[in-house]
Amino acid sequence: MHLAIGQKVAYPSQGICMVEDIENKKIGADSISFYSLRVLSDNSTILVPTDNAETVGIRPIISSIQCKKLISHLSADFEKISCDWKTRSKQFAEQLRSGDVFEAADVLKKLSFLSLEKKLSFREQTLMDKSKFLIISEITNANAADEAMLSEEIDRLISEACKKHARTQPRVMSASVH
Repeated sequence: MHLAIGQKVAYPSQGICMVEDIENKKIGADSISFYSLRVLSDNSTILVPTDNAETVGIRPIISSIQCKKLISHLSADFEKISCDWKTRSKQFAEQLRSGDVFEAADVLKKLSFLSLEKKLSFREQTLMDKSKFLIISEITNANAADEAMLSEEIDRLISEACKKHARTQPRVMSASVH
């Protein structure tokens, strides 16, 4: 994959970045080419070897068509949620590390549903906040949407998905009690 200076890309767990430069650095006897990425949410810089960009999950931001699919996906029902918190935690972390914004939407829906039943643990709350951040940053950069209005719309769509899911899986926590 070749990225261009000025291109916006999604970086797993960081959100949207701008390719600011492609620079060569001498490391030992080798000269290695790096993408210099500016993280838009906090203005930090990340250097990623150009040869490793795909491996770490860097990808172009979603298109406007994919953005519409994502918004539709946010209100759709979702798969059963594991009763085992260890399994859930591992699955959710892997989904966010994948860099796929649709996986982040799945995490947000499932954790939102769980939050209706119980107070989320610190880790679960962090994962839920991260997934929402990743979705908002992707949509605002793909569609130039207003962040505050988008956040409210996402909450509304997630609420719809939770209502749909409640019909198929009314409770998660009670399923673990025998």
